[in-house]
Amino acid sequence: MGKNYADHIQEMNSKVPRQPVLFFKPRSALCSTQHALEISHLSRLGALHHELEIALLIGDTLNRFSDNLLSAVVGVGLGIDLTLRDVQAELKQEGLPWERAKAFDNSCVLSPFLPVDNGWQPNNLELRLWVNEEQKQHSNSQLMLTPMTDLLLEITQVVTLEPGDVVLTGTPAGVGPLQAGDSLRGALNQDILFDKLLVK
Repeated sequence: MGKNYADHIQEMNSKVPRQPVLFFKPRSALCSTQHALEISHLSRLGALHHELEIALLIGDTLNRFSDNLLSAVVGVGLGIDLTLRDVQAELKQEGLPWERAKAFDNSCVLSPFLPVDNGWQPNNLELRLWVNEEQKQHSNSQLMLTPMTDLLLEITQVVTLEPGDVVLTGTPAGVGPLQAGDSLRGALNQDILFDKLLVK
């Protein structure tokens, strides 16, 4: 999901959307925080930004007829939505879709997932990202413009979610460029989900 935190909307000089902004990443975009992040081949395309997000792992099929949507979430983790910012700016200016800036290979970096039970509470999750030991992003799911249940409802009105799908729930302020040699650490509440993730 795009534009789900007011502070990120402000830092991008954008506007609060009339309805939730949804876009897709293909399976080839998925990669793991357990391996170095290779970005050198992208340098010719301009700035590459990190966008830390809470990630939901779907365990059951969800569609427009489903209820109790949160019960289908079997894991929660962190995702880094890699964004080619210069490319995205050009696409926006021309009124074109974002896929070239958002859906390229290895553009969806996923941490391990923490298992959840049917009683889990998604509305007080703290997410943090450090780049080279400097905290860059820090927020809480309480600040989402579209909370997770509403987001799942919005998605399933138009698309069926299937087991293994991952929903990224939007990024807070603090997005910024990555460079070769950077080291990343991400935490969800008190759990460090990745550490010393090397950018190459």
